[in-house]
Amino acid sequence: MAINDAVDWSLDLGGPIRVALVQAGTFRSDAGALFGPVPRVLWGGLVNDEVDDRHRLLQALNCLLIDTPSGRVLVETGIGERVDDKTREMRDYQGPWIASALETAGFLPESVNVVAMSHLHFDHAGGLLRADGSRAFPYATIVAQRAEWEIALGDNPRLIASYVQPELQLVEAWGRQGWADGEREIMPGVSVVPTGGHSTGHQAVIVRGQGPGARTLAFFGDLMMRPWAANPRWVTSFDDFPLDSVARKAELFAQAADEDWIVVLSHEKDHPIGRLVRDRDRFRYVPD
Repeated sequence: MAINDAVDWSLDLGGPIRVALVQAGTFRSDAGALFGPVPRVLWGGLVNDEVDDRHRLLQALNCLLIDTPSGRVLVETGIGERVDDKTREMRDYQGPWIASALETAGFLPESVNVVAMSHLHFDHAGGLLRADGSRAFPYATIVAQRAEWEIALGDNPRLIASYVQPELQLVEAWGRQGWADGEREIMPGVSVVPTGGHSTGHQAVIVRGQGPGARTLAFFGDLMMRPWAANPRWVTSFDDFPLDSVARKAELFAQAADEDWIVVLSHEKDHPIGRLVRDRDRFRYVPD
């Protein structure tokens, strides 16, 4: 089935390439951790209406569906359904998970040819398996950076804190089939671009339409979670390499602003689609 109006948002980028947003539930993250070194006096007013009584912000699990003549790509898989009650309560995780969300929108998970993930943290790679341990996307290749897999399955206690290693070990052999070493076109018009910063092997996904009036779309993963991340200097406490995040965001965001790319935010619930514009020595997110 082709992408239709049942998804949360969709657009023809030009030629035969079409993209859609599918939200796979929500969860909550500590507000202070999301803003990292940024003083609360600067960010408090941005989220006053969103912070709950446990000082957490509501985060969407945004996934991107890309239809091309060569096949279908899913970007991100969310938290998934293999979550224990303690984790569900602590994160205030609310479904549906990605496979159910796709089915509700009229797409069989079996129709996905490639699953590309910005990185392997629990809230991006958790939906690879069904509750019974079977593959949620049985005919898909997983595409993530080799460096990301090596760190995620390593033994550095600081770097592996946001990964669920037992789950990743279950899909390691599957993931090896699609390891990426650097920038790679995974389907005509769809490329993964290493960024680092948030995690060692973090990558962006860039989708380029074809023909007259074609548009380019960027999914920057957790380098661009929410609107305020448009300022390259605003990084999260979850960024393992924050100085790399700052440098890479400045570079990629400049290209996105100058070339008028569509930008999809990884965790923004209400205004996840927009663009970046230059604002003095930084950038500003303008929602569509």
